[in-house]
Amino acid sequence: MHHNEERITCQTPTPGKKPTAIDKWKYDLVREAILAAVPADEDGVEFKALSSLVEERIPVSDLEKLGSVSWYTTTVKLDLEVKGDIERIPGSKPQRLRKYKK
Repeated sequence: MHHNEERITCQTPTPGKKPTAIDKWKYDLVREAILAAVPADEDGVEFKALSSLVEERIPVSDLEKLGSVSWYTTTVKLDLEVKGDIERIPGSKPQRLRKYKK
């Protein structure tokens, strides 16, 4: 299933940082888990809790092939921020995330 080498380029809102290309199946898997884990409410979710929330939502068989959950979570999260799917709650310390209200 995961043998097609299609890749997705993940953008980052950080100026000067180069985008990162990752396997599309990994992107889709992690994106789905992030969007399931991040609520739309005002409180959002703490960024530092996101990796474990993502990990809980990924089947063990995929986790074994994925690699570093925290690295992929961060990479895809930044891309979702650029795309406007999720946002950092302004003024939140530590950083909190919520679904972007379109």
